[in-house]
Amino acid sequence: MRVTGRNARFQQWEALLRNRTKRQRRGEFLVQGVRPIAVAIEHGWQIRELLYDADVQLSGWARETLDTVRAERFAVSGELMHELGGKADAVPELLAVVALPEDDLSRIPAGPTTLTVVFDRPTSPGNIGTLIRSADAFGASGVIVTGHAADVYDPKAVRASTGSIFALPVVRASAPQAVLSWVAGLRADGIGVGVVGTDEHGPLEAAEYDFTQPTLLLIGNETTGLSAGWRAACDQLVRIPMTGAASSLNAAAAATVVLYESARQRSGAARRCQAVP
Repeated sequence: MRVTGRNARFQQWEALLRNRTKRQRRGEFLVQGVRPIAVAIEHGWQIRELLYDADVQLSGWARETLDTVRAERFAVSGELMHELGGKADAVPELLAVVALPEDDLSRIPAGPTTLTVVFDRPTSPGNIGTLIRSADAFGASGVIVTGHAADVYDPKAVRASTGSIFALPVVRASAPQAVLSWVAGLRADGIGVGVVGTDEHGPLEAAEYDFTQPTLLLIGNETTGLSAGWRAACDQLVRIPMTGAASSLNAAAAATVVLYESARQRSGAARRCQAVP
């Protein structure tokens, strides 16, 4: 099918980019960028539609994707692809409409090495995507976004994740209670999950906490930090030691620091285990 004007189909795609309610109602979102699309395909996400630039010679990657991925295909004019692409100076050769996954905590693998990150009421889609990228890079099991928050499937969040949103389970939960019930179930199954929050006044430095145990790591809202409900649920609060004039770190940056510390501890523990005869 060829789309050269701002018809009803184009308006649906445009709404997926700009309207959270429409994304949720339709159960799908629009994905921009070569790497995010490639990672979505690699990890078996349901690709419903592929849009390609009808006005250019497509790359080998784009042609292969169109030939091998089962999805409805649309030849779209370069002008309209530019409008949907999200970049002022570039026209994407391929865009994908991808089905939303279920917000089911069972998607997150649980076991003796589980490390799940909770982002409490984030307001910035870019911070969500950056945190997901860091969680993927440093071996987290999944990410949970709680409370009244920016949308995980906002185009800015998807782009900032550079595809990690498709490689790592990301689940939305309306309130802490649902997550804490999930944690209680894990504990009942013998998985001793520790709940640790980040706070600039935490009594322990992050390096002093044992991240080799199963962990639920809490990152607070960019402005107000953790909610009272999450604070009450914490087994421990940790801080990131800082010098200089900065009073705090960006929430996604703080998460990255603590995730790195967790990865450092876990890799050290693994090496020690391997060294034991």
